[in-house]
Amino acid sequence: GLMWLQQGEGGSSLRHTCEQDDGLSQYGWLMHDGENFGVQEIHDGDLFLKTEFVKRPGGEHGGDWSWRITARMQGTGSPAPLLSLFFYVATDRQGTLEPHLENKTRLAAVTGTSEELGRFTLTFLRPTVEGGEDPKYASYNYLDAASLGLHRLTEVVRSSLSNRFVFAPRGKSRRRFFAVDSFRGLPGTAGEPPRGRLLLHQVTLEPPGTVEVTFESGSVVARPGQLAGASLSAALARHTAAFEQRFEETFGLGRKGFPPPQRRFAQAALSDMLGGMGYFHGRSLVQSPLQEHPVPAPETALFTAVPSRSFFPRGFLWDEGFHQLLLARWDPALSREVIAHWLDLMNAEGWIPREQILGEEARAKVPPEFVLQHSETANPPTLLLALERLLPDAPLPYLHRLFPRLRAWYDWYNRTQAGPLPLTFRWRGRDPNPERFLNPKTLASGLDDYPRASHPSPEERHLDLRCWMALASRVLAGVAERLGEPAGPYRGMEQALSDNGLLEQLHWAQELGAFADYGNHSSAVRLRWQRLAPAAPGRPPPAPQLVREVQEAPRPRFVGALGYVSLFPLLLQLLRPNSPRLPAVLATLRSERQLWTPFGLRSLARDSPLYMQRNTEHDPPYWRGPIWVNINYLALRALHAYASAPGPQRERAAEIYQELRHNLVANLFRQYSETGFLWEQYSDSTGRGQGCHPFAGWSALVVLVMAEDY
Repeated sequence: GLMWLQQGEGGSSLRHTCEQDDGLSQYGWLMHDGENFGVQEIHDGDLFLKTEFVKRPGGEHGGDWSWRITARMQGTGSPAPLLSLFFYVATDRQGTLEPHLENKTRLAAVTGTSEELGRFTLTFLRPTVEGGEDPKYASYNYLDAASLGLHRLTEVVRSSLSNRFVFAPRGKSRRRFFAVDSFRGLPGTAGEPPRGRLLLHQVTLEPPGTVEVTFESGSVVARPGQLAGASLSAALARHTAAFEQRFEETFGLGRKGFPPPQRRFAQAALSDMLGGMGYFHGRSLVQSPLQEHPVPAPETALFTAVPSRSFFPRGFLWDEGFHQLLLARWDPALSREVIAHWLDLMNAEGWIPREQILGEEARAKVPPEFVLQHSETANPPTLLLALERLLPDAPLPYLHRLFPRLRAWYDWYNRTQAGPLPLTFRWRGRDPNPERFLNPKTLASGLDDYPRASHPSPEERHLDLRCWMALASRVLAGVAERLGEPAGPYRGMEQALSDNGLLEQLHWAQELGAFADYGNHSSAVRLRWQRLAPAAPGRPPPAPQLVREVQEAPRPRFVGALGYVSLFPLLLQLLRPNSPRLPAVLATLRSERQLWTPFGLRSLARDSPLYMQRNTEHDPPYWRGPIWVNINYLALRALHAYASAPGPQRERAAEIYQELRHNLVANLFRQYSETGFLWEQYSDSTGRGQGCHPFAGWSALVVLVMAEDY
């Protein structure tokens, strides 16, 4: 890995893992093919860093790869502030490392072994001037320390820094700088056994400059030469041209008339998703109704994309289906592998934990209250959206391996998420303390704080889950038919759940003029401040708390919230093109008083009671107004289908489709141009990106929208 430090700021600004609060103005992959090549740019104040890599396949362990870091300052005087680059290699419970030093301070190379890589050599080449091969003056420092775990490497390096070192190029002024010195341990870790070994090579130079690192596998024979210098430059140029050609062949944005800046934006969106993919290993912490205390699940591995490198650097079940819609288009084999990894996480009952917090590195980024996974809690089966896209060309042996897992997953939903009436469904695991929330969250649905019945009860009927189960039935029938397995039960369930008459009977709210959830609901609910009595005479009173006040008793009824959930019969294309309800759904979608904005569809109608309302004192609105790209993608996909199908709403669907596609693409590109990032969500009043960033998860679906590839 790589860390860096702009000298003169003290050791506190050491950069390593992607963090929201680092305040970097821009960073992300501009090109990444998911396998052999990538180009990333990082803007940290006046510092510009470019990281590039090329992998050269060969041997039995994945081959060789080389990495080039280019650093320069923008807009600073002379001399430029010193920059330290820290290249490190660490083992984690297995493997060996052997340092090879020059002059006792410069780590020239590391030889080592690991289970997956066999024997290897890492070589740290001397820095050169930018764009050339002339040597660049640098100071070198070296650290050899026990690793206390990958999640603590930043602390180990920061605690080893000392400013007793002097940068002294011949004929220039001398400058002190921070460098790794010696590691004396971290507070509170005395007696803790090391997890592995950390070797670190620090290069301190005055930008601009370039540093290269080569990794050479011991099992490669007849190596054509070191992949460095001119050879690396030529390989990067070849891969760049191949990436751009493949991108155009796959998505056709040039043929559609998109100018180069918008094509580069789309390339960056795809590349940042590919560059954020990770391989995770560890155990989930699971709470089952059958056990009193949480237990660690069996050890497992997961290869997956992630929603956000900075804020959500781990796997999320419902996000991943959306990720794979894009990746399945770019690299079907890669996508099939990810889907198989996710299905391999299934337990004996057919349950998959919705959030994958595997290993200490992942756990270090998660608030404690979110670590525990509850085995009765579902998540939308969006992986089936991607699998449906992959199905026509998926190899039969692959589908044979998948099918028993798909069946178990499908049966688990039907068994554990069934609703109060036949052919109804209910998300389990809503927040158990309703008095704390304006509307108890439904994390299982993926739509977190989207308004549901105000008083959770077994009588609830959740519209979105019913629609997801219709999709699941259709996809399982398709897989069964390809394999020659009995598909009748799945087709029968698909037809029952797609029956428009029954859908209306169970979920059409006449008073709302829309489809809706049903449950024990009061529309007269608010949060108010409650003052608490002092704990004892003479003691100051505790801080007031926001508590829920129910001003009208709940009763069984349709939930008066018009928003994304109301659209699900359209989003998953259960409504027939000639449905008498389709005009009303399209009108809701296009109404500026309700869901329409110049930037995309908002998540909750502006005239809904809980529009942009906080859920608790510390819980700002999340799915109560902001624009989310994944649901806008589903809306565009559905509108495109209705615009192509014979029916009375064909022209209206086509008009709305064109407008919505233009609004969404224009706003995401505008926000990327202004801020340098894709965002988790977008303001429905200004279009401004908000939430976490970079969010090259489902927001990267804008690439498929630009390509009109649904």
